[in-house]
Amino acid sequence: MTPPDLILTLQLALQIILTCIISSTIAQNPVDNYAPTVNTNCPEASAGLVRTFTPQTQALNTSEAEYISSRESNIISNAWFQWLGNASDIGYNFENLQDKFPRIGIAIGGEGCRTAQYGAGVLSALDWRNSTARDQGTGGLLQVASYLAASSGGSWLLGSLLMNDWPSLQELVYGNGAEFSSWMLDLDLIVPSFDDGDNQAYWGSILASVESKSNSGVPISMTDIWGRMVSYHFLNETTRDNFYTNDTSHGAGQLWSQMSLLPNFRNNTMPLPIVAADSRQAGSGLTTALNSTITPFEFGSWDPGLSAMLPLQFAGTYLTNGLPANASACVTGFDRASFVMGTSSSFFNAVLNTTDGTSFGFNTDNGEEDGMNFLFSQLSSHAQSDTNDVANWPNPFKGVNPVTFEDSSSDWLELLDGGSNLEKTPLSSLLVKARGLDVVVVIDGSADDPNYWPNGTSLLTTFERISTVLSSSHQPMPPIPGNAASFVSTGVNMRPTFFGCDATQGQPEYPIIIYFPNAPPLDGSAPATNTGNTQFSYTSMFTAVFINQAFMNTLGGFKPNTTSPDPNWGQCLKLLLQSDPSSKQCRTPRPTVFIRKSRPERPG
Repeated sequence: MTPPDLILTLQLALQIILTCIISSTIAQNPVDNYAPTVNTNCPEASAGLVRTFTPQTQALNTSEAEYISSRESNIISNAWFQWLGNASDIGYNFENLQDKFPRIGIAIGGEGCRTAQYGAGVLSALDWRNSTARDQGTGGLLQVASYLAASSGGSWLLGSLLMNDWPSLQELVYGNGAEFSSWMLDLDLIVPSFDDGDNQAYWGSILASVESKSNSGVPISMTDIWGRMVSYHFLNETTRDNFYTNDTSHGAGQLWSQMSLLPNFRNNTMPLPIVAADSRQAGSGLTTALNSTITPFEFGSWDPGLSAMLPLQFAGTYLTNGLPANASACVTGFDRASFVMGTSSSFFNAVLNTTDGTSFGFNTDNGEEDGMNFLFSQLSSHAQSDTNDVANWPNPFKGVNPVTFEDSSSDWLELLDGGSNLEKTPLSSLLVKARGLDVVVVIDGSADDPNYWPNGTSLLTTFERISTVLSSSHQPMPPIPGNAASFVSTGVNMRPTFFGCDATQGQPEYPIIIYFPNAPPLDGSAPATNTGNTQFSYTSMFTAVFINQAFMNTLGGFKPNTTSPDPNWGQCLKLLLQSDPSSKQCRTPRPTVFIRKSRPERPG
């Protein structure tokens, strides 16, 4: 069936879906697992469920600190040896490097399917399990990272890796014929089929999931629908055979806080995950107010204006001054993995226009625009909130820091895409002083210019925000080009670059940044990785070409004045991460290079 034929059947689809939703036979539908559990017993905590701190007293969550300590002691030290061997090829003796390894975090930026694929290509090139990357010397950096942060489309990749228990990128993206069914990006996120009945079934399942949450008394929004769409591709339980059925929950019941039960989390194999989101002042409809972070252990913000955290398993609970209304007023099961990923990529405040009828600005030729308008109309008839363009989170921080926290008197938090304030890579989440990072790897797949390439806007925004708002709570950034034009003119947006080399006496202690921008292939072949933010489907062949280009660029680095990869790039990465890098000579061009002479002491 052609898209126009599909559109003509929307009214019929409406009748069918509504019938399914109100039917009593749907009561045991697996997709109803999306609903949180309300009115549960709260833990006994005389001091309340919220922990507060100041920029001067900030400390890691106990579970996070224990995870990082165990991973660095039991996993990362061995991973360094696996990657470096005896380190003789970079001029070191491995025994002399023990207990001197840097603490590393990786930040995956986001903007839809493009950045999920770009991040997959880059991570694969840094993964020891990829034999090609291992042979080139880049494979291994992922295994020595302590943190892995992501926002927006990057959170889809992160959630997919984690909730599938840390498979290789090859298995995850393309499937292995048994345990993993692939991302199936050839099936459009909004209109996956040209068959009318298939799309009705797909939309019906999504609406049933979201309706189950609404029936529990928790307001819903377009973010819930969006997150459920994402889960069909990036979580497990969905295959091509069951895509249009309710034989499974399609990830509806998976919880971010239960990630700690997965085998590869329990044995500290994976870096600690962090998801970033922005928020705007409730009811303002204006700009973002602060950066929020979500780990498997807690939710909140390190920004000085709030400086408070809630145990993630109780997200969805209304609290005042950290306390629930009564001993059985807690909520659990709100932190569905699909909702967390949906929250981090909730961009509807930027695209949803209801002034003259509903409009998203999506593709009209393949039915995406009409499909989303249809889903929005169904949501609007059931939603309990007027803020359908954000992720609605009950505010657990009511009464906290009323002088500096803009939502201290609000019942709700309005969370948005993690790049809403133009920080499209979640650097702020990693640069929290308590995390004490020495190196941050930035994977920037932003579409900043008209040709969908990054121009440094994300790094520049973070630099400005840390300098003006977060200086008391976050590590400073190393010097970077002063504006987007300088990023472009120096070529920093087109090649891997190290920021933070050759530090001079008296400069503040900052982490080294290793910057991997999305860029055209070195050999001049036609680029495939600069696709639009709202491209919601890719053929299997296009995905393969896309990821391979990102993989090869990461694998090869950049050799000056040629279109050839640098054969020493892998050694350069290893070299930079050891001891005093000021004497190292890397072939990768570095326009603004300031190497740190020493590492700051880690908090805690």
